[in-house]
Amino acid sequence: MNIDHIEAFMYVVHFNSFHKAAEAMFLSQPTVSARIKTLEGELESELFERQGRGIILTEKGKAFVPFAEQIIRTFQQGKKQLKAGSDLEEITIGANIITSQYFIPFALPLWKKNNPGLRFKFISATNEELLDKLLRKKVDIAFMKEVTHSGLRNHKTLDNSIRLVVYPGHPFQVQTELSVRTLAMEPLVFFECGAFDWNQVHKIFEVSNVEPRIEFQVNHLEVAKSLIVSGSCIGFLPYLCIKKELEEGTLVEVDVSHLIKIKQHIYLTHINQGMEAPLLWNDILFSIQEFGQNHHPSPLQSNR
Repeated sequence: MNIDHIEAFMYVVHFNSFHKAAEAMFLSQPTVSARIKTLEGELESELFERQGRGIILTEKGKAFVPFAEQIIRTFQQGKKQLKAGSDLEEITIGANIITSQYFIPFALPLWKKNNPGLRFKFISATNEELLDKLLRKKVDIAFMKEVTHSGLRNHKTLDNSIRLVVYPGHPFQVQTELSVRTLAMEPLVFFECGAFDWNQVHKIFEVSNVEPRIEFQVNHLEVAKSLIVSGSCIGFLPYLCIKKELEEGTLVEVDVSHLIKIKQHIYLTHINQGMEAPLLWNDILFSIQEFGQNHHPSPLQSNR
């Protein structure tokens, strides 16, 4: 059984797509499909089945996942053991401010635990600075906003969509189909620090010809979040900074998808030419998966 075939299987499981798995592995889609087909032949079991335009794991595929994970882990540990005693290899990781504050402290210890022979160097910087450092090869990989550059490759990783959040007990928590006028009457905090185009939020009020009640305008996420938690106001904030509070129930997300949808992601970016899959790629994928395991309840849409 070829370890490459098992890795291809786990990539497809993670991305739920042969095409996306092929992109992530820097392979053609037929190559990934062939590896999965060979693995299915060796296991004498079908691992995926078509469902419309997508794919789903079969029951046997689901059963094989933990074994595939363990095989990859064991293989990686074996490689590390053989390298024991050699000079430490170093990787420089960059991340924009929001990823540095909310994801990196969770992920970095996991990466180090799985790669004890690897020395980690971490840099927190703006998206513009990270772009420059990538192109000058001052960082190996960077978590940042998507950039368009022929010399760089982006992989969509973390969801950082903008959500409307309120404090527990706020009337919006049990109100459905909020109107723009009702929203405009509430005290709002506006966080402005390049996280996204705030004109999109302003526009929903402009279109309805109403003036939002902006009580606070800040440039620090934690200040904005604390104001909402304290019950002083409500506001639109990026998901990464409120994930913990949503899970703990100290903040509540309100569904305003009928008014506005601001989707944005953090991308893993690296040099495109002459580079295989980034070092730590599998560990990064698993850390992202682990980070997302604790799901908060869906936005409340009724009095249920």
